[in-house]
Amino acid sequence: MTTASAAELLDYDDVVARYEPVLGLEVHVELSTATKMFCGCANKFGAEPNTQVCPVCLGLPGALPVLNQAAVESAIRIGLALNCEIVPWCRFARKNYFYPDMPKNYQISQYDEPIAINGYLDVPLEDGSTWRVEIERAHMEEDTGKLTHLGSDTGRIEGATTSLIDYNRAGVPLIEIVTKPIEGAGERAPEVARAYVTALRDLLRGLGVSDVRMDQGSLRCDANVSLKPKGQAEFGTRTETKNVNSLKSVEVAVRYEMRRQAAILDSGGRIVQETRHFHEDGYTSPGRSKETAQDYRYFPEPDLEPVAPDPELVDKLRQTIPEYPWLRRKRIQQEWGVSDEVMRDLVNAGAVELVAATVEHGAPSEAARAWWGNFLVQKANEAGVELDELNITPAQVAAVVKLIDEGKLSNKLARQVVEGVLAGEGEPEEVMKARGLELVRDDSLIQAAVDEALAANPDIVEKIRGGKVQAAGAIVGAVMKATKGQADAARVRELVLAACS
Repeated sequence: MTTASAAELLDYDDVVARYEPVLGLEVHVELSTATKMFCGCANKFGAEPNTQVCPVCLGLPGALPVLNQAAVESAIRIGLALNCEIVPWCRFARKNYFYPDMPKNYQISQYDEPIAINGYLDVPLEDGSTWRVEIERAHMEEDTGKLTHLGSDTGRIEGATTSLIDYNRAGVPLIEIVTKPIEGAGERAPEVARAYVTALRDLLRGLGVSDVRMDQGSLRCDANVSLKPKGQAEFGTRTETKNVNSLKSVEVAVRYEMRRQAAILDSGGRIVQETRHFHEDGYTSPGRSKETAQDYRYFPEPDLEPVAPDPELVDKLRQTIPEYPWLRRKRIQQEWGVSDEVMRDLVNAGAVELVAATVEHGAPSEAARAWWGNFLVQKANEAGVELDELNITPAQVAAVVKLIDEGKLSNKLARQVVEGVLAGEGEPEEVMKARGLELVRDDSLIQAAVDEALAANPDIVEKIRGGKVQAAGAIVGAVMKATKGQADAARVRELVLAACS
């Protein structure tokens, strides 16, 4: 027996009672450099297929690679942020294999001499504790092309009638970050896996080296899972679930593999060392048997010189490492005086840094949170984009808040101004003036509108004079309509009550 159906999965409590999980996480990060790793082709997501290619990234005869200096510096910064040792000398190797998405039939990678080794990351868990994940290495390599399989229900090659290939991604700079075996997590192993990838994503975004869009493949996790009976020192046979592309899926994939493998071991079967595919409805399926390093026939890349990072450059880059995002969030949460729940909502919305930047431009934190955490989240959802992809900057949001504070805009009019900014109509004050949205501050103009509304509604005037002050709302509404919302509602109410007194 080598596989387990859904009905044969072992109950999770039984798994952790009898077995100790061992994890190994390999995270591939596409760098956001302007060009590819070994050529001058643009590194930009979403271009027309096979338009960002050249003889180098297509592997044409005679084309020679040239190393991207910016990618090397990004690799060093990632290594430093992961508390790694930056080696004084490293080199590239050829990883030989045939697959249609690898045009050279080999991948330029680092094998036994990576640029960063022996690090760690203290990962925050949901209960406030931390888990130290030891880092084996972070090495540089190039990405492969992208295959699209048509005609199958799953989008995979099984059952497909046609396969299309886009080489735009071939040669994109990659950093692969490999953990040492993660032991001792027990029942929390899936949680630790998710928390690690979450922390790593936040850290890389904070470094500015990648957009870490898991949905677009710029951050992908390979989850290695094995089980060993409690008390056994020797590791079990591992499987590697490839290209898991969401935080939740990392947790689900680890949990599923633990239950699947435990069911096989309990029945006297053996685990096959293989790669596995993750399916979004929560299970894994066999891929191919897992190769060993010998199968790839690594040898030093003859067309690239070794890399010897200048110690002065390393020290300079060390100064650019920012505060860990989760520590920064804790600090600014205290500064803003908000609850864990509010902060969690801002984190989930991708709004924390946008709010912080808006505050830095002079807006009160409460107003900044209200705009980014509510109205702009709604606009991002409507547009189907990430919050930071909206066509508005923290400085512009702060400018809108200032216009409100100065009494030039109401909250309702401010939303129209923001919509104008999002539509590309200019800066907030320009939009306000072009659309004629500035609040009317002239009492004589407001009084004229009030007098007209009172004259048109004598019955309401009598109610107000009879003590039903709440009836003034109807007059205020009429004035606001007549002034297209540009009158100060509070001032209108004052004038209405004064006229009816």
